[in-house]
Amino acid sequence: MSATKQNLSVQLVVNELLAELHTKGACEKIGLTRESFTAILCEVGEKYATPATSESEVRTFFLSLRVDELALARACAEGSNPAWEIFLTRFREKLYLSALRIAREDSSARELADTLYADLYGTNTREGRRVSKLSSYTGRGSLEGWLRTVLAQEYVNRYRRTKRLVSLDEESEDGVQYRAPDPEPVVSSDDRLALATDEALAFLSGEDRMVLSAYYLDRRTLAEIARMLGVHESTISRKLDKLAKALRKQILGGLARRGMSRRQAEEAMEVDVRDLQVNIRRSLAQESPSGAFSEKRVKTGTGESPEVESSP
Repeated sequence: MSATKQNLSVQLVVNELLAELHTKGACEKIGLTRESFTAILCEVGEKYATPATSESEVRTFFLSLRVDELALARACAEGSNPAWEIFLTRFREKLYLSALRIAREDSSARELADTLYADLYGTNTREGRRVSKLSSYTGRGSLEGWLRTVLAQEYVNRYRRTKRLVSLDEESEDGVQYRAPDPEPVVSSDDRLALATDEALAFLSGEDRMVLSAYYLDRRTLAEIARMLGVHESTISRKLDKLAKALRKQILGGLARRGMSRRQAEEAMEVDVRDLQVNIRRSLAQESPSGAFSEKRVKTGTGESPEVESSP
């Protein structure tokens, strides 16, 4: 299926299910028109459907979405006052408690939550329109879980900014702030591995990307990540193990689709794993700087569980 046919398939299924989904999302109550909701559903469907996805699979995908929360989030992003009233009633206290669990101090928690509110409301504009983070919610998981992930990512971003400032101050004191930059990693001789890796990482959910980023980029402990997301440490451990296995499988599949045999794919992952760090760094840290990744790298070779290899 070409991209055009893929988009047409999504549009056909959206038209078929629109009345049901529009009612399920209580769109009239929150001021979301059928036209706006149609555009939102098409955007979400076209983002996650592939040329190999059948109409039946597209239909199942739409029916599995949390349509009520998707409609609420997108109506808030469009500035609907009724939607914001519902949102604040439902999530304001939960967001503060999540922020307090992460920051462990009242004033820092309120500052963290207020920063998120500003991003959710959209204090910045682009081409005359407010830019709200809620526009990136797709309804694939719960809105509450997505909000916790965004909150935790903001906390991680602050940690990185603070860490960079401290590092610059330390280097300045040591008189090495003007040292030569580290050499760029050597580009892999076979770019199929890099493409397959980027492809696999692109389909990660926001929470999965945040967990991998926090663990491998920022060297956060399992306990710290668990506290940020409000789950048990063993849950994060299992998630990392599952992600490592799934990514390995997806990368091997991507290499196979690009003409490699199973043995060639295995050898490529072994030989070129050091060259993956650039693509992984960019894919896991799309919204924030990622200089720390040179210190720890995902080892995608023979191990099934997530491993870390220190840079020389």
